[in-house]
Amino acid sequence: MRWAADVVATLREGARLRLDYSAQSLWRVDRMIEEIRREGTPPAAVETVLRGLGAYAGEVIVRQTGAEWWASGGEHWIRTPDGRLWDPVDEARRCFAGDGSLRLLCRDATDGTRRP
Repeated sequence: MRWAADVVATLREGARLRLDYSAQSLWRVDRMIEEIRREGTPPAAVETVLRGLGAYAGEVIVRQTGAEWWASGGEHWIRTPDGRLWDPVDEARRCFAGDGSLRLLCRDATDGTRRP
């Protein structure tokens, strides 16, 4: 997904944060979102960043499980091979609100559905 590639490139250049599409990298993403929240940044000011970080988490799930991106009405989800739907972009927003975790979303989405 283009949003994921864009955020990886931006963070590599601006924040010097290397994201390698591994589940472990989502620890760093969760921490980054928490730091942005602690700075008191208004949600509207970081919506594009959150969308990109959510897309990145979704791409981690896609690469680990063979899931597919689904889109409808401007919303994007991940459909894992077991048929479950996941919304990593909304989870990034929940993480910013202090109620979510992209790392845990990935753990739950990949549980039992990892590629051989």
